[in-house]
Amino acid sequence: MLHPPAAVTTRSPSRSGKNRRLVLILLTIVVGSLLFVSVQPGLYKAFCEWTGLYDIDRAQEISASAIPGRPVTLQFDANSHDGALLFRPQTPILPAKTGDIVHVVYRVENTRDYTVIGQAVPSYGPQYAGNYVKKLDCFCFKQQTFAPREVREMPVVFFLDTRLPEEVNTVTLSYTFFEVPVESRK
Repeated sequence: MLHPPAAVTTRSPSRSGKNRRLVLILLTIVVGSLLFVSVQPGLYKAFCEWTGLYDIDRAQEISASAIPGRPVTLQFDANSHDGALLFRPQTPILPAKTGDIVHVVYRVENTRDYTVIGQAVPSYGPQYAGNYVKKLDCFCFKQQTFAPREVREMPVVFFLDTRLPEEVNTVTLSYTFFEVPVESRK
């Protein structure tokens, strides 16, 4: 006697099994996000220590170091590449000492009737003195957006490392503002 072929049954996962899998995936994402958020401050601090950005603790440590500060003349310069921004330091010359934290303000005016986005690029004189300028806060760290005819005062906070070579008695800090083309704005 011939038997009819056995019916092939395919089992599809139950709806509750799919729901459990989805819940597990979502919980993994939530836990992973919380872990990422909890380690992010440590990663940010490590990045800042590695790059020297916002290194206020190091600034105070160096300013209080055993190497005494010596007098230095600081000169400040400002240029605008395309003329859209009038740009100048409020204090063009400042006596300072190595190791001292210096606060300087630059004044910027957008001369256009439309919004201008600019990026300031620093340079130093003598050029190698830039290795001894430790910026803690600067408008040059990111692009700046200026409303039409806006006038703004922007600070720079830095110190000169006490290891600045003895032959350097004057350090010039110069910034040039470049207008950011529309296609490369971030």
